[in-house]
Amino acid sequence: MVKTSLPLTGFFFLLLISSSFAADTGGLFLTVVNHCPFTVWPAIQPNAGHPVLEKGGFALPTNTHRSFSPPTTHWSGRIWGRTGCSHYNGKFSCVTGDCGNRLECNGLGGATPASLAQFDLHHGGHRDLSSYGVSLVDGFNVPMTVTPHEGRGVCPVVGCREDLLRTCPAHLQLRSGHGGHVVACKSGCEAFLTDELCCRNHYNSPQTCRASSHSLFFKHACPSTMTFAHDSPSLMHDCSSPRELKVIFCH
Repeated sequence: MVKTSLPLTGFFFLLLISSSFAADTGGLFLTVVNHCPFTVWPAIQPNAGHPVLEKGGFALPTNTHRSFSPPTTHWSGRIWGRTGCSHYNGKFSCVTGDCGNRLECNGLGGATPASLAQFDLHHGGHRDLSSYGVSLVDGFNVPMTVTPHEGRGVCPVVGCREDLLRTCPAHLQLRSGHGGHVVACKSGCEAFLTDELCCRNHYNSPQTCRASSHSLFFKHACPSTMTFAHDSPSLMHDCSSPRELKVIFCH
C-alpha cells in the first residue's frame, strides 16, 4: 500500500487553518456599530477589579464598526457614546460623555447625561450567562440598542431607538453653549439634585426609590430601558452563551 502525505507547506497551512478555527469558536465578541450620521466616540469603563478593554475609548465614524473580545472569564462594565468630540489647542474634549478630556478613557467614567449599555459577562457557572441592559438612569445623549446573536434562552434586543433630543422637556434639556441646540437630555436627578429623584439616603431602597414624572418621560419613549436607580432588575437580561453582543448607536 502506498501512503500519501501532505507536503510540509500544506501541513502547516492546515495547522494554521485549524488553529484559527479553534481560536474563533466558542468566544464572545463585543461589537460596537455606529449608524448615526455623525462620528461617535465609544467609551468603555470596567467595573472595579476588571480590565480596561480597547484602552477605554476610540473614534467610530458613521457606518463603521469595531469588534473585540472581552476576557473569557467574568467581566462587567459599561459602554457609552461620546458626541461632539474634537481636538482644540492640544486638548481633546467631548460635548457629551467626556471622560477627563481623553480619547482613551483608560478606566475613567463619563460625564452625564449619557445613554449607557451595561454588561455582566461570563457569570452563572456552567450556564455561561451574559447579562446586558440599556440604562437612561443618567440621562440620554444618543440612541442605543444592544443586540445579542446566537444566544440561548431569553435574549431580546433592548434599548432606546428614539431620538429623545427632539422631544426632551425644556427643564431637562442640556444645550451647547448659550442657547445652542439640544445635545443631551438630563435625568430628573441631574436637573434637580434632590435625594428623592437621585434615590439617595432615605430614598435609596426599592421601597422608597420610585419612578417620577421625569423618569416616566424616558420610560414611555423607551420601555425596555432602566430609567431610575431601582427600576426593575428584570431589565438586565440573562442570555446563555451568546456569540456576539452588538452595541448599536442610532439603530
